Amino acid sequence: MSLESYMNQIGQQARAASRLLAKASTKQKNMALFAMADALENARPRLISENAKDMENGRVKGLDSALLDRLLLDDARIDGMIEGLKQVASLPDPIGEISDMVYLPSGIQRGQMRVPLGVIGIIYESRPNVTIDAASLCLKSGNATILRGGSEAFYSNQAIAEAVTAGVIAAGLPEHAVQVLNTTDREAVGMLISMPEFVDVIVPRGGKGLIERISQDARVPVIKHLDGNCHVYIDSEADLEKAYAIAMNAKTRRYGVCNAMESLLVHSAIAGDILPKLVAALQEKGVSLVGCEQARAISSVIEAASEEDWYTEYLAPKLSIKIVSDMDEAIAHINKYGSHHTDAIVSQNYTKTRAFMTEVDSSSVMVNASTSFADGFEYGFGAEIGISTDKIHARGPVGLLGLTSQKYVVLGDGHTRDN
Repeated sequence: MSLESYMNQIGQQARAASRLLAKASTKQKNMALFAMADALENARPRLISENAKDMENGRVKGLDSALLDRLLLDDARIDGMIEGLKQVASLPDPIGEISDMVYLPSGIQRGQMRVPLGVIGIIYESRPNVTIDAASLCLKSGNATILRGGSEAFYSNQAIAEAVTAGVIAAGLPEHAVQVLNTTDREAVGMLISMPEFVDVIVPRGGKGLIERISQDARVPVIKHLDGNCHVYIDSEADLEKAYAIAMNAKTRRYGVCNAMESLLVHSAIAGDILPKLVAALQEKGVSLVGCEQARAISSVIEAASEEDWYTEYLAPKLSIKIVSDMDEAIAHINKYGSHHTDAIVSQNYTKTRAFMTEVDSSSVMVNASTSFADGFEYGFGAEIGISTDKIHARGPVGLLGLTSQKYVVLGDGHTRDN
């Protein structure tokens, strides 16, 4: 079969499955999620052995440590995938929910019903756990999904796909509710994003280059974020112990994730008090530091930052540091250089934190908390399909509600319109 024929078949199967999923009961969908969890548990040895092939191939190809970390499947991550399925099963089913039902002067009732988007195409790199996150959320929200993982995770994704399909079939749902492409041909991506007759939404997860390409070339709507240049601002009225803990966690918990802090902004009034301690701790963790002239005057180990540094999502043990004169300068810096992903303020001043929340133009804004909390699990979604920095439809971590739409419903009793 040619690639074009294969992709058309995948699309047709997904569209047919979406019609059946749209009317599936909550009980059926939850049964499938629990069956998928059981299938993953039973397939644990196979998942680890198939992942070992991907890890070895990745080392041979020279993938860096951050990408290898994303690629790894171990017992702890398989446990996380299983727990994610169970959490999604425990979440309320949004489909069919009717809200804002009101009587209008004509006597009719008008409201909105939550419905699936239809078929969601998801294109992602490295992290095989995305296969489960995507499958579970799309299934619970009544959507069929077509998954195209990166070639570096091919063996892992195919093994996970077998478990997903087993769970779907066990619950009596359509076999093609979740389809993982079995080709590494890059042309498949171009075809997937150009099939509006079969695909309703595309969600790209990966590097900036991938997402830019998808956004430019797609013929269907895209839910996306290009990068995660996240900031922590330590205000003059911050609790310095809290500030230290938050900054360290935001940067060093994991380096290769989109919610990691990439720029630290510190008020000049307290920079001399907190920066030396932070610099020493970050250096001990192996984090290289660049910064403005004021920051370098406080610590000689900080190298000079370029203009490009302020825009950069490092996804690595590197951090840029800037001293600011007040919160307004911090907000202006974030809105200019940030990626509208996640930004945090550490301050005990209520008025300042409210202003920061209002004025920072990001999909998540944290007050006295680490940027690491910008995550589907931590937001109570059970899992996430990705984080959107768009302003239309879905913004921030995209869980079940972000994978649905609404349609108007009208109830009458023989009502007709007179004019």
